[in-house]
Amino acid sequence: MADVGRFVAVSITGQIPSPLSCWGAPGTTSEGLSWYPTDFLRDVQPISCHSHNDYWRTVPLFSALHAGCISVEADVWLLTSVDSLFIGHNTASLTDNRTFTSLYVDPLVKILEDNNPKSEFNSGSMNGVFDTDPSQSLTLLVDVKTDGAQTWAEVLRELQPLRDRGWLTFMENSTVHQRPITVVGTGNTPFDVLTSNSTYRDAFFDAPLQNMYEDANGVPSNTISAATPGGQGAAGTRASDSYTSLNSFYASASFEAVLGKVWLFSISDEQKETIRGQIRGAKRRGLGARYWDQPTWPTHVRNEIWTFLWEEGVAVLNVDDIEGVKKGW
Repeated sequence: MADVGRFVAVSITGQIPSPLSCWGAPGTTSEGLSWYPTDFLRDVQPISCHSHNDYWRTVPLFSALHAGCISVEADVWLLTSVDSLFIGHNTASLTDNRTFTSLYVDPLVKILEDNNPKSEFNSGSMNGVFDTDPSQSLTLLVDVKTDGAQTWAEVLRELQPLRDRGWLTFMENSTVHQRPITVVGTGNTPFDVLTSNSTYRDAFFDAPLQNMYEDANGVPSNTISAATPGGQGAAGTRASDSYTSLNSFYASASFEAVLGKVWLFSISDEQKETIRGQIRGAKRRGLGARYWDQPTWPTHVRNEIWTFLWEEGVAVLNVDDIEGVKKGW
């Protein structure tokens, strides 16, 4: 109980909960996640933020969940010598024990098993990770860093424990069925491979937001030059491909790449119109708009951008500062 007491005390101050600094240490109540279901997220309200480069955090996944993020990102690498996905920003950061399974799949299985106990008291409903909103699905954005087809096949294989328990959002016969975890492929995820089965899939694409601009009358206009081969929203795609809620979930773009620099510490009218048009096009397709690579400094500029994006209707705010996004910006 000592660890739980420290957790509560530090949580009141707004600092990172102390058990996170010794997460998983033998002899603590965090060992085996035994105290998670009722203590860790009991009062956490989900907020529409995406934990960018989540694996950099003190405790991947759990830090984001404690902040209320409904979306987390994992960069995955498939090395030819090992049949396992490693997590990291680059190859220099990869280690044997930081894998897709150990940092994301296994913890999510444990969390959802605890939140969906097989007992006489459970109604049988399917609960997500958040106690305050069990219906909220957590988006797991998988950023493929190595060969698209081979790596994506391994991603699907390692998701099997979640699939076996029926916890992955899936599309079957042109109907999407929401479940506690929604998997989205980005980076080098190949669209053609992901959509090869036209009647069933339990992972979705991160479509190219830069190609979705529509004016106020709904007239499309690709104001951005064609994407270079490979990379987010381009791998395995053709000009004739159509992005809908049956094959995609997010539509994403680099803020700086499609909008340029933010000069004079404020978004220009031209940049605002581009954002509005891209979000408009994404919404018409049933997709959630997301921008990454936004300015993070000065803070007031970052907050102005967050406010504008939120008011215009992005699905999630892509953030590095998960504590900052909870404050009244």
